[in-house]
Amino acid sequence: MYIKEITLKDFRNYKDLHTSFHPRVNIFLGKNAQGKTNLLEGIYLNAMARSFKTTRDKDLIRFGEEFCRIHTVSKAFDEEMETEILITKEGKKIIKIDGVKALKTSQLLERIYIVIFSPEDLKIVKDEPEKRRRFIDRELCQIKPGYYSDLSSYKKVLKQRNMYLKEREIDTSVLDIWDYELARYGSRIIRRREEFIKKISEISSDIHQRISGGLENLIIHYEANVPYSGWDTTETEFYKILENSREDDIRNRTTGHGPHKDDLKIEADGIDLRKFGSQGQQRTAALSLKLSEIRLIEAETGEKPILLLDDVLSELDNERQSYLISSLGENQMFITTADISGKVIRSMPEGKVFKIEKGTVEIEI
Repeated sequence: MYIKEITLKDFRNYKDLHTSFHPRVNIFLGKNAQGKTNLLEGIYLNAMARSFKTTRDKDLIRFGEEFCRIHTVSKAFDEEMETEILITKEGKKIIKIDGVKALKTSQLLERIYIVIFSPEDLKIVKDEPEKRRRFIDRELCQIKPGYYSDLSSYKKVLKQRNMYLKEREIDTSVLDIWDYELARYGSRIIRRREEFIKKISEISSDIHQRISGGLENLIIHYEANVPYSGWDTTETEFYKILENSREDDIRNRTTGHGPHKDDLKIEADGIDLRKFGSQGQQRTAALSLKLSEIRLIEAETGEKPILLLDDVLSELDNERQSYLISSLGENQMFITTADISGKVIRSMPEGKVFKIEKGTVEIEI
């Protein structure tokens, strides 16, 4: 699986760009604020239908323009395919796959698999639970058809229930409706997350052993706000919890239970790295988690995902850099950096280096 070429029209600081990529390593080299991450963002957007930098789609449009367009040609599952996303100033988003308008966003998610690794991901262990939930959801939206739909439906119902809880008069029969829907979609999310964490814990533990030289044993625990009790009973149990906590929810004017409160507990030799891990331990655990994403996608789909490294090499020491590069095998990589050492370049397989300056791209190698 790899991206062959990209076209950007009035996207961020790119007026009109067309360039082709190497199927292995592509290095975007340039000073800060020149457009390296913007190019990476365009690649990500055309695979995930959203940005990893902003939730406001209209921010992606070049200043003074009416719309932006991102078009990629990729090869996956032994077939060539085209993807195009058009975003207007009004916030309308049109997705086309092989020239045909997509009816659902999930149609795009199941075609190209991408793992992004940024300096923010190195903080995933110590940052707030929301970052760890986002890590889970981003992965599951790619590898499990239907998860994106369940997650979107859950968030919609949760928002409606929370809005109703702010009303002066609360009718419990109305809450019954929201609680039933919340339990239905929420239980599906909990089940998928439970399965995912078991798999990712096993894979990341093996990777962590290699990075740490066998000195640490990493274990990932799923801290479900609503305990998983089995495929057939979780929905019923979730509904009971919502029903029993109504007084608290009405008093607090928000929903206090559900997968929107989930977290991951990340331990190394019994030590909770979220609270007591050193910066080195936390970064090694984060690296193990991100690399386990790649392995899990390969195991679940049979395809090698594309890896986006956004200025992350500068945040890692030489030992972690070497392990990261050497462990990627045949995955296509896109790397942004302001500077790169000859040693790192020599450790990489064949590829291209792109010099980026003020929204223009030149191929150096």
